[in-house]
Amino acid sequence: MAHYTPLSAFLSRHFDHKVQKISVNAGFTCPNRDGTLGRGGCTYCNNQTFNPDYCATSESVREQLERGKTFFRRAQQKRAAKRGQTETVSGVEMKYLAYFQAYTNTYGELTRLMQLYEEALAVPDVVGLVIGTRPDCVSEELLDYFAQLQQRAFVLIEYGVESTSDASLRRINRGHDFATAADAIWRTAARGLPVGAHFILGLPGESADFTAAQAADINRLPLDTLKLHQLQIVRGTAMAREFVEQQEKAAADPSFRSDFHLYSAEAYAALVVDLLERLRPDLVVERFTSFSPKALLLAPDWGLKNHEFTTLVEREFVRRGTHQGSLWDGTTPSSR
Repeated sequence: MAHYTPLSAFLSRHFDHKVQKISVNAGFTCPNRDGTLGRGGCTYCNNQTFNPDYCATSESVREQLERGKTFFRRAQQKRAAKRGQTETVSGVEMKYLAYFQAYTNTYGELTRLMQLYEEALAVPDVVGLVIGTRPDCVSEELLDYFAQLQQRAFVLIEYGVESTSDASLRRINRGHDFATAADAIWRTAARGLPVGAHFILGLPGESADFTAAQAADINRLPLDTLKLHQLQIVRGTAMAREFVEQQEKAAADPSFRSDFHLYSAEAYAALVVDLLERLRPDLVVERFTSFSPKALLLAPDWGLKNHEFTTLVEREFVRRGTHQGSLWDGTTPSSR
């Protein structure tokens, strides 16, 4: 029995062939950076941490997608060669999802947004969109457009929620509260669109008990997918400056207690399992971690690859004899 519901389970509901996400940087900004809500953005944010090498804002959406397709085709060829296969794609048809990832990908004039999405869908073998955005940046008109678009292409909207705690959201200068995130998720799901959410586990001031208890609020939302990742201290961010300052204070004053708690890989795997045990079992868990480039990462540096961390999670489930939903209280989304 699988210990958790993986992304492959979600994709198999929508596609009868393999799909690969290709990240796109369409040159968006964020209302928390351009002065609409604030300056400087969220305290943890440095978008260089999740911008693949094939993304370049000097290139068009089409050019980035074509470059991404080439990148993944070559990777597929290398895997096939290792298995001793001569066919380029091992006889398996590959399609792609354009992943609008960097910054806030619904933040702009509606006509311009539609042009960018349509440009992506016009690229051969691109069969859908994944749109990463903020919950305070989705208009009714845009959601109506996505609902219409879904009649001819796959569309998944992913919201950066980060925490269910308003105190934490203020602490990281997020610029919206949890109620705003819940409202956007409900409005999106009401149009029949798949919805995902991102959460950062272990934000400053959040205990392990609080982290696991967030499952109750998550279970009440009409979410299809969930992305988790550990708190990372990334160079060049406001949070990095706060972290260093608190470290220096702690070194100078033994009575000072920092509100940062960075988990070891094993402790974080246990934290993930604590949360997943309480999640409803149908909720797809797309990822557990996100690893910033070493040149940008201040802490924690686990030296692991994604699959190696997934092994830690699986081992923790085995050790406990549990699975996703084993402590679920039966809570499901209900109408607002």
